[in-house]
Amino acid sequence: MHVPFRGSRRLRASLLALTLLGGLAACSSGDEPAGDAAGGTYTIWDPYPQYDDSSAWVQLLNTCGAGAGVTVKRTGYDTSDLTNKALLAAQQGNSPDVLIVDNPVVSTLAEAGVLTTTEDNKLDIAAIAPNLVAAGQAGGKTYGIPIGANTLALYYNKKVLQAAGVDIASVKDWPSLTAALGKVKAAGKKGITFSAIGTEEGSFQFLPWYWGSGANLRKLDSPEAVSALSLWQDWLKQGYAPNSVINNTQTTSWQEFATGEYAFAENGTWQLGNAKKAGFEYGIIPVPGSKGGTAPAPTGGEFVSVPVQKDAKRYPTTKKLVECLANTDNSLATVSALNYVAPTTAVQDKQVTANPELKVWVDAVKAAKGRTSDDLGTKYPKISEPLWTAVQAALSGSKSPADALATAQTAAAAATK
Repeated sequence: MHVPFRGSRRLRASLLALTLLGGLAACSSGDEPAGDAAGGTYTIWDPYPQYDDSSAWVQLLNTCGAGAGVTVKRTGYDTSDLTNKALLAAQQGNSPDVLIVDNPVVSTLAEAGVLTTTEDNKLDIAAIAPNLVAAGQAGGKTYGIPIGANTLALYYNKKVLQAAGVDIASVKDWPSLTAALGKVKAAGKKGITFSAIGTEEGSFQFLPWYWGSGANLRKLDSPEAVSALSLWQDWLKQGYAPNSVINNTQTTSWQEFATGEYAFAENGTWQLGNAKKAGFEYGIIPVPGSKGGTAPAPTGGEFVSVPVQKDAKRYPTTKKLVECLANTDNSLATVSALNYVAPTTAVQDKQVTANPELKVWVDAVKAAKGRTSDDLGTKYPKISEPLWTAVQAALSGSKSPADALATAQTAAAAATK
């Protein structure tokens, strides 16, 4: 039985949008087709080009293939390139069997008709944390399984805080954090660094403060949203954060923290390895909400999804591959290799038992939100760009936080009609 490919019109629209946004990465003549005529080879595309065939990740894929009785052909692409290639392959009816993509991309691919649902393939997601599954949901349907999650928290330099007379236990909300930054500056050190660059990275780093104020992405100009942007602007005005944050990526922000001069840095789980190499004692606390508690930070991490295939007979084997990657034993190996937090409580508990330092990250992930949650889906990118533009305008001093966010709300409302 052949499954008819639906959504070609939506696919063409998605491809056109990508072309207009910066050019579609066409398949080169060296690209091989995703499928295999013999049926003994199953293709997996992932966004981890840094892992070669000798890595634990690729070995796991091969093990899963062997368990399913097939050969796995795996290709790693950069994240943005992977989205383009996935859309193009689907349009050509040549999708990979398994597609692992960054979670905000799931709704885009789902709307374009590229992906099957977990219900289609009878994939069990009952054990997955609902807030993590939400990042892969659209229109009441789920389009894959999160392979793991990362998020943001605050790293701190113990020596800098000690010299400034700051007890980290006192930092519980925005006023106490700002007071700590004032003490650090008075002691001759630098306060906090983060990424506010005019890209998705800037929105990603602003969201814990935005959500921590109580603001909702459907109303960018709310008083709560203004308070969050005012916080960042005030830090720059007071010299608590450097002007370089306007151009900082998460990598360059980390490099500033790694100098040992800064008290705090907002960054993610993926910097744990670098933190251990920094040469100074550090700690980690969740990003605080405006009035206390843990602010919801955005979830990073990928979903294992199953693209639509012309040949429905491939799905049962594909299901075995996905289940292998998602089962408890392999999940622990996978998230350990990727510096991710597992998507299930059972594996999270194992992670914390093995490494108590991960508890703060597990707690942060439990409080986190998907960027496309609240049924925003493909509307999120159209909201995120006006948001990071507002952050840039306020931090550069060209607009007040209120004016910058009013402009952003107008743009987002027009884009999401």
